[in-house]
Amino acid sequence: MVFSSALFLALFLPTTLGLYFLAQEKLRNYVLLFASLFFYAWGEPRALFVMLGLIVISWLIGLLLDKTDGTKRKYWLILGIIANLSALFFFKYWMFFLGNTNLVLESLNFAPVTIPQIALPIGISFYVFQIISYLIDVYRKEVPAQKSLSTLATYVSLFPQLIAGPIVRYKTIEEDLHNRKINFDNIFIGVRRFVIGLAKKVLIADQMAYIADQVFGASVSSIPWLFAWIGIIAYTLQIFFDFSAYSDMAIGLGRIFNFRFLENFNYPYCAKSIKDFWRRWHISLSSWFRDYLYIPLGGNRKGKWRTYLNLYIVFGLCGWWHGATWGFIVWGLYHGTWLVLERGKWGKALDKISQWNISNLKIGSILSNLYTWLIVMIGWVFFRADTLSYATDYLKIMFTGNPNAPTNSFYTATNFITYSNLLIMILGIILSYPIFSNKYDKFRYSKQEIILLIILFITAYVFAMTSTFSPFIYFRF
Repeated sequence: MVFSSALFLALFLPTTLGLYFLAQEKLRNYVLLFASLFFYAWGEPRALFVMLGLIVISWLIGLLLDKTDGTKRKYWLILGIIANLSALFFFKYWMFFLGNTNLVLESLNFAPVTIPQIALPIGISFYVFQIISYLIDVYRKEVPAQKSLSTLATYVSLFPQLIAGPIVRYKTIEEDLHNRKINFDNIFIGVRRFVIGLAKKVLIADQMAYIADQVFGASVSSIPWLFAWIGIIAYTLQIFFDFSAYSDMAIGLGRIFNFRFLENFNYPYCAKSIKDFWRRWHISLSSWFRDYLYIPLGGNRKGKWRTYLNLYIVFGLCGWWHGATWGFIVWGLYHGTWLVLERGKWGKALDKISQWNISNLKIGSILSNLYTWLIVMIGWVFFRADTLSYATDYLKIMFTGNPNAPTNSFYTATNFITYSNLLIMILGIILSYPIFSNKYDKFRYSKQEIILLIILFITAYVFAMTSTFSPFIYFRF
């Protein structure tokens, strides 16, 4: 079930809200739990048992962490982490592991092993990381273990953020799980945020997806230089507006139910360095890796070279977290490389460049931002391409051209570029910056805002019902 689908908007959400607001306060968690389990089981009923199994195991281990001391606590923590990561590895990476094993076996003239087809449970990367953060926080005694199995299950399976994040840590909503009142201000704030997210998804992200899919779906040898750049710009906008739209809708739905999820994006494309980009992009994931992997590995406390190694480990795993292909791993290591470079002389030079001013024109900030766009877009090629060879060939076209692929012939054969989606592309670039955020503040809680939100919702709803279905990108993670 998808947030932008008719089933969700017209049936599931109104029914869930009605039951939730009519229920007694002590029963509202149960309403959310059963709604969340139904929401998840709608598309993958068998995958529900995987999630429930991990919840039960982690609930028991959490209780044991609370009751034991010393070395035994560490053993229970390790067991809990292994149980969750084992499930993630089996469903997400086992076929990748066997596939690469077969390449080695074939090179040595051995018979390949049979690769079973294993369906990936939707959202497993997100809820496994949430469970692990809960266990680690209980181990660190930052939060007490949750005594109620149903409450822990509600936290893990909460449908607003279950499928594609943000990664919500237990300690940030522990109080909300136990004490929630109906708050009409929060309902309005949540509805506003949900509508904005829905509009970003169907009016911008889905339109950019159409362009990106047409370009990346073509044979790489047939793509002209101009369309290679148009394709990656479209995908750069698609992935931001698609993922940030889901986060907006999740945060908005959470707010309606009086949960306060932390922000997941902060205008990442206005960053002036890759380091700045990762402070703003997928904040819940980058902060998770920082707190539960980078800092425990030693962070930047054990010298320059150890810091570099830690960055490569973290971003290599960050890339692999996104998907079981070498393209995602390369994407992660690529970002790790730029973060390493920005810790050295290149970072100092970048700081100096960003301070250049000519006649009150912040030319340095513009150049630093363009640098970030360029580096990020190159990385998105590895993220979007199906194979590494496709990605490298695509990048060659971007920077050296493709004389064998005339622009007119490609446009005539595909005919997918229209004035409307080019205007949406320009609008997407503009809205990637906080240009209107301060001006919009003047209209908050006004009649004009309510009218605007109604128009925006109706427009987005019509687009969602009449345009081609496009699932959220991060559903597959």
